[in-house]
Amino acid sequence: MRPSAIGFACLAAITAAACSPTSDLDGTSGRLARTSNETLVQITEDRIGGITGDTVYGSKTIEAALPGFTTDGIQTAVENNTEWALAAFNSDGFQVLQVFKGKNGRVRTVHGVTHHLQGPNGERIGMTFSEIGSSRADCRVGRNLWRGMAICVSEGHSNVELVYAIPGYQGPFDRLPAENDLFDAELQRILWTPKS
Repeated sequence: MRPSAIGFACLAAITAAACSPTSDLDGTSGRLARTSNETLVQITEDRIGGITGDTVYGSKTIEAALPGFTTDGIQTAVENNTEWALAAFNSDGFQVLQVFKGKNGRVRTVHGVTHHLQGPNGERIGMTFSEIGSSRADCRVGRNLWRGMAICVSEGHSNVELVYAIPGYQGPFDRLPAENDLFDAELQRILWTPKS
Protein backbone atom coordinates (compact mmCIF):
# COMPACT_ATOMS: atom_id res chain seq x y z
CA MET A 1 0.00 0.00 0.00
CA ARG A 2 1.31 3.44 -0.88
CA PRO A 3 2.20 5.77 2.03
CA SER A 4 -0.33 8.31 0.73
CA ALA A 5 -3.05 5.63 0.75
CA ILE A 6 -2.52 5.13 4.46
CA GLY A 7 -3.18 8.83 5.13
CA PHE A 8 -6.87 8.41 4.44
CA ALA A 9 -7.34 4.77 5.35
CA CYS A 10 -8.86 5.86 8.66
CA LEU A 11 -10.00 2.61 10.16
CA ALA A 12 -11.24 2.70 13.71
CA ALA A 13 -11.67 6.09 15.29
CA ILE A 14 -12.42 8.92 12.94
CA THR A 15 -11.68 12.21 14.58
CA ALA A 16 -10.61 15.55 13.25
CA ALA A 17 -7.01 14.67 14.01
CA ALA A 18 -7.19 11.13 12.69
CA CYS A 19 -8.90 12.03 9.45
CA SER A 20 -7.98 15.61 8.72
CA PRO A 21 -7.19 16.37 5.09
CA THR A 22 -3.69 15.94 3.80
CA SER A 23 -2.20 19.41 3.42
CA ASP A 24 0.62 20.83 1.38
CA LEU A 25 3.20 23.29 2.57
CA ASP A 26 2.29 26.75 1.35
CA GLY A 27 5.80 27.32 -0.03
CA THR A 28 6.42 30.56 1.83
CA SER A 29 6.60 30.08 5.56
CA GLY A 30 6.45 26.30 5.93
CA ARG A 31 2.92 26.53 7.35
CA LEU A 32 0.37 24.00 6.21
CA ALA A 33 -2.06 25.40 3.67
CA ARG A 34 -5.67 24.91 4.79
CA THR A 35 -7.20 25.13 1.33
CA SER A 36 -5.95 25.34 -2.23
CA ASN A 37 -6.65 27.26 -5.41
CA GLU A 38 -5.52 24.28 -7.51
CA THR A 39 -8.41 22.10 -8.69
CA LEU A 40 -7.49 18.55 -9.71
CA VAL A 41 -11.11 17.36 -9.78
CA GLN A 42 -14.38 19.29 -10.09
CA ILE A 43 -17.49 17.84 -8.45
CA THR A 44 -20.87 18.58 -10.00
CA GLU A 45 -24.26 17.06 -9.45
CA ASP A 46 -23.78 14.71 -12.43
CA ARG A 47 -20.12 13.77 -12.13
CA ILE A 48 -16.94 13.85 -10.12
CA GLY A 49 -14.19 14.48 -12.62
CA GLY A 50 -14.98 12.02 -15.41
CA ILE A 51 -16.76 9.55 -13.12
CA THR A 52 -20.53 9.35 -13.68
CA GLY A 53 -23.33 7.06 -12.56
CA ASP A 54 -22.56 4.86 -15.59
CA THR A 55 -18.90 4.31 -14.69
CA VAL A 56 -18.10 0.64 -14.10
CA TYR A 57 -16.14 0.07 -10.89
CA GLY A 58 -12.60 -1.03 -11.70
CA SER A 59 -9.08 0.35 -11.90
CA LYS A 60 -9.00 0.64 -15.70
CA THR A 61 -12.36 2.39 -16.03
CA ILE A 62 -11.68 4.80 -13.17
CA GLU A 63 -8.22 5.63 -14.52
CA ALA A 64 -9.79 6.20 -17.97
CA ALA A 65 -12.32 8.59 -16.38
CA LEU A 66 -9.50 10.46 -14.61
CA PRO A 67 -6.66 10.88 -17.14
CA GLY A 68 -3.25 11.02 -15.49
CA PHE A 69 -4.51 9.34 -12.31
CA THR A 70 -3.63 5.88 -10.98
CA THR A 71 -5.59 3.71 -8.56
CA ASP A 72 -4.73 1.42 -5.68
CA GLY A 73 -6.85 -0.60 -3.26
CA ILE A 74 -7.25 0.70 0.29
CA GLN A 75 -9.37 -0.06 3.32
CA THR A 76 -11.08 3.04 4.69
CA ALA A 77 -13.90 4.10 6.98
CA VAL A 78 -17.38 4.91 5.81
CA GLU A 79 -19.97 5.95 8.36
CA ASN A 80 -21.00 2.52 9.61
CA ASN A 81 -18.02 0.26 8.88
CA THR A 82 -14.77 -0.07 6.98
CA GLU A 83 -14.69 -1.04 3.31
CA TRP A 84 -12.28 -1.73 0.53
CA ALA A 85 -12.19 1.03 -2.07
CA LEU A 86 -10.06 2.21 -4.95
CA ALA A 87 -8.06 5.29 -4.07
CA ALA A 88 -7.33 7.59 -7.03
CA PHE A 89 -3.94 9.34 -7.02
CA ASN A 90 -2.78 12.22 -9.19
CA SER A 91 0.52 12.03 -11.08
CA ASP A 92 2.42 13.18 -7.97
CA GLY A 93 1.03 10.23 -5.98
CA PHE A 94 -1.32 12.46 -3.96
CA GLN A 95 -4.60 10.78 -2.96
CA VAL A 96 -7.57 12.74 -4.30
CA LEU A 97 -10.56 10.36 -4.29
CA GLN A 98 -11.83 7.15 -2.73
CA VAL A 99 -14.17 5.21 -5.04
CA PHE A 100 -16.63 2.62 -3.69
CA LYS A 101 -18.28 -0.26 -5.55
CA GLY A 102 -22.04 -0.65 -5.82
CA LYS A 103 -24.02 -3.90 -5.99
CA ASN A 104 -24.62 -3.32 -9.70
CA GLY A 105 -20.86 -3.34 -10.46
CA ARG A 106 -20.83 0.41 -11.03
CA VAL A 107 -19.51 3.21 -8.84
CA ARG A 108 -21.74 3.55 -5.77
CA THR A 109 -20.19 6.65 -4.22
CA VAL A 110 -16.98 8.68 -4.31
CA HIS A 111 -15.32 10.48 -1.41
CA GLY A 112 -13.25 13.56 -2.20
CA VAL A 113 -10.43 13.66 0.35
CA THR A 114 -8.12 16.51 -0.61
CA HIS A 115 -8.27 20.28 -0.67
CA HIS A 116 -7.24 20.08 -4.36
CA LEU A 117 -10.81 19.43 -5.47
CA GLN A 118 -13.87 21.62 -5.60
CA GLY A 119 -17.50 20.91 -4.75
CA PRO A 120 -20.46 22.14 -6.80
CA ASN A 121 -20.73 25.39 -4.83
CA GLY A 122 -16.98 25.97 -4.60
CA GLU A 123 -16.56 23.95 -1.39
CA ARG A 124 -13.03 22.85 -0.59
CA ILE A 125 -11.79 20.54 2.11
CA GLY A 126 -10.37 22.64 4.93
CA MET A 127 -13.02 25.35 4.60
CA THR A 128 -15.22 25.98 7.62
CA PHE A 129 -18.97 25.57 7.99
CA SER A 130 -19.37 29.36 8.08
CA GLU A 131 -17.11 29.94 5.03
CA ILE A 132 -19.19 27.50 2.99
CA GLY A 133 -22.46 28.89 4.31
CA SER A 134 -23.93 25.58 5.38
CA SER A 135 -27.09 25.61 7.48
CA ARG A 136 -27.67 23.40 10.51
CA ALA A 137 -31.13 22.62 9.07
CA ASP A 138 -29.42 20.82 6.15
CA CYS A 139 -27.30 18.65 8.46
CA ARG A 140 -27.53 15.51 10.54
CA VAL A 141 -25.25 14.09 13.18
CA GLY A 142 -22.76 11.41 12.10
CA ARG A 143 -23.08 7.91 13.54
CA ASN A 144 -20.76 5.06 14.43
CA LEU A 145 -17.33 5.70 12.83
CA TRP A 146 -18.31 9.28 11.98
CA ARG A 147 -19.64 9.95 15.47
CA GLY A 148 -19.37 13.59 16.48
CA MET A 149 -19.25 14.84 12.90
CA ALA A 150 -21.83 16.90 11.01
CA ILE A 151 -23.01 15.56 7.65
CA CYS A 152 -24.68 18.25 5.55
CA VAL A 153 -26.23 18.41 2.09
CA SER A 154 -24.45 20.72 -0.35
CA GLU A 155 -26.86 23.58 -1.06
CA GLY A 156 -28.92 22.78 -4.14
CA HIS A 157 -27.26 19.39 -4.70
CA SER A 158 -29.06 16.57 -2.87
CA ASN A 159 -26.56 13.91 -4.00
CA VAL A 160 -23.50 15.73 -2.61
CA GLU A 161 -22.81 15.65 1.13
CA LEU A 162 -20.25 17.54 3.18
CA VAL A 163 -18.66 15.85 6.20
CA TYR A 164 -17.46 18.27 8.88
CA ALA A 165 -15.28 17.66 11.94
CA ILE A 166 -16.39 19.79 14.89
CA PRO A 167 -13.33 20.97 16.87
CA GLY A 168 -13.55 20.30 20.59
CA TYR A 169 -17.03 18.78 20.37
CA GLN A 170 -17.66 16.67 23.47
CA GLY A 171 -21.22 15.59 22.73
CA PRO A 172 -23.94 14.68 23.26
CA PHE A 173 -23.27 12.63 20.16
CA ASP A 174 -26.88 11.86 19.29
CA ARG A 175 -27.59 15.41 18.10
CA LEU A 176 -25.82 18.32 16.45
CA PRO A 177 -24.57 21.23 18.50
CA ALA A 178 -26.17 24.67 18.15
CA GLU A 179 -25.55 26.47 14.83
CA ASN A 180 -23.03 28.94 16.32
CA ASP A 181 -21.02 25.98 17.67
CA LEU A 182 -20.78 24.63 14.11
CA PHE A 183 -19.27 27.81 12.60
CA ASP A 184 -15.67 26.57 12.97
CA ALA A 185 -16.40 22.97 11.95
CA GLU A 186 -13.95 22.01 9.18
CA LEU A 187 -14.86 20.19 5.98
CA GLN A 188 -13.13 16.78 5.91
CA ARG A 189 -14.73 14.96 2.97
CA ILE A 190 -17.06 15.63 0.08
CA LEU A 191 -19.30 12.65 -0.73
CA TRP A 192 -20.76 12.27 -4.21
CA THR A 193 -23.41 9.65 -5.02
CA PRO A 194 -24.74 9.19 -8.57
CA LYS A 195 -28.32 10.30 -8.99
CA SER A 196 -30.67 7.36 -9.36
